Amino acid sequence: MNSPHEFAELAAALRRVQQDRFAGGAALATLVRTHGSAFRRAGARMLVLGDGSTVRGLSAGCAEADIVEHARIVIADGHARLLRHGHERGLDAPPATGCDSELEVLIEPLRSDGDLRFVTALEECRRARCAGWMATAFACENQCLEQPRRLVRSDHTLLDELDDPRLADALMSLAPEAVARDGAQVLKVGTRYGMFDVLVEPIEAPLRTVLVGVNATSRALARLAGALGWESWLVDHGDGAPSKVHPEGARIVVAEPGALLDGVACDRRTAIVIMTHDLERDLAYLRELRATPLAYLGALGSRSRAAHLHEASGAAATRLHAPAGLDIGSETPEEIALAIAAEIQAVLAGRRGGSLDASDLPIHGRTTAM
Repeated sequence: MNSPHEFAELAAALRRVQQDRFAGGAALATLVRTHGSAFRRAGARMLVLGDGSTVRGLSAGCAEADIVEHARIVIADGHARLLRHGHERGLDAPPATGCDSELEVLIEPLRSDGDLRFVTALEECRRARCAGWMATAFACENQCLEQPRRLVRSDHTLLDELDDPRLADALMSLAPEAVARDGAQVLKVGTRYGMFDVLVEPIEAPLRTVLVGVNATSRALARLAGALGWESWLVDHGDGAPSKVHPEGARIVVAEPGALLDGVACDRRTAIVIMTHDLERDLAYLRELRATPLAYLGALGSRSRAAHLHEASGAAATRLHAPAGLDIGSETPEEIALAIAAEIQAVLAGRRGGSLDASDLPIHGRTTAM
């Protein structure tokens, strides 16, 4: 699945195509399998318009010209197809990926409102901040379906286009554990109609960043969060008049420590950074949050200040990131914001945040499920 930020951009572009009544044609390219050092993972998507222009990307430019060419064929003939792009004999394209990888890409035509029902279901799931998964059946007995069919689930079924109750039942049994364990992947599922290839993907809410304390660093971090597609909330601690200067798109909430959880909705896709520059106030906020499930909890400050926060807040040492941020030698508010955002991203991806040349882990993607 594209990141929430990418999905929002794709969804907006798809709605424009819909408003134009699909004039000029469009196709959606979805990465379903990768082998080797691929830039993107299964579930990444790219919209291709009839004039060859694109929204988002799948391969850092390496294979996209070929994908666009095949997408224009799909737009013309109205039939989905699988494009295999890589270096092994028999694949559709010569070695041009530039990163010793193979890609298998589903390209489907978009011709009517019915082709975008899954977008509506995903938008509903994300607005409600519900976790879930989407299954896309794209091939049967190794033959690409003329049009893929989807099942979208959160705590209930939001969309079922499968027209095969046995396939739906099998996916409801297999998909939740599969995506929780390994993320997006292709499952082989057999029914009386044959063996289906089904891409299953997790659905996640956008990351919500809650920055407690309105100052130069929190404003810089809110701006960076916006660029990353993260929601940003700035929490004014209520000591004096609320700040009227804040980044575009950031939401301002006035909440004293005892009322933080009343004013801010927190869940497992929420990252909170405490930075009021008042030790006792920071501790009060941290104490309120110590039992709240969060994606990330951090606090700004020196090492000696951080040691006191760890000791006095009651937050588990392995959970509280203080001093918040990666060690990149940051000094200015913007550099500190970069260090904190990088640490949040590393925690989300299950990474330590060190240099790539000192790690033998895969460059892209998560190492643990969230």
